[in-house]
Amino acid sequence: MSPALPADPLALDRQVCFALAAASRSVIGLYRAVLEPMGLTHPQYLVVLALWERSPRTVKDIGEALHLEPATLSPLLKRLEAAGMLTRTRNARDDRALDVALTPAGLALRGAAEKVPAQIVQRLGLDGGTLEGIRDGLTLLLAASAR
Repeated sequence: MSPALPADPLALDRQVCFALAAASRSVIGLYRAVLEPMGLTHPQYLVVLALWERSPRTVKDIGEALHLEPATLSPLLKRLEAAGMLTRTRNARDDRALDVALTPAGLALRGAAEKVPAQIVQRLGLDGGTLEGIRDGLTLLLAASAR
């Protein structure tokens, strides 16, 4: 019997980047179906989540929290503002900065959004502990890749 050949380090199924990209597209697709009735895209949902944590926030602060560049974030904020979910105003202390705050409509959306995590867990069919472990691993990966 001959010894087993070592696994090909370039095999697609061994690539972290492939697993991460494919899983990301698939999971975001699940979110898309859940968020559509709320009138939100997945990136818009992330912005609103950041603002539910703290509002107002500067555009720079939101971008840092979401790891988004201003060129990506600005159109998201404009669409959410046009939808009546948030306002953008000049910061009183620094007129170069924009403060972003939720409107009453943006605040009210939180009630519907509170059902989103449970719907995603149900659609994935994984238990909460497994998903928390995956999230923690991805958080560690994000921190390592940002060095």
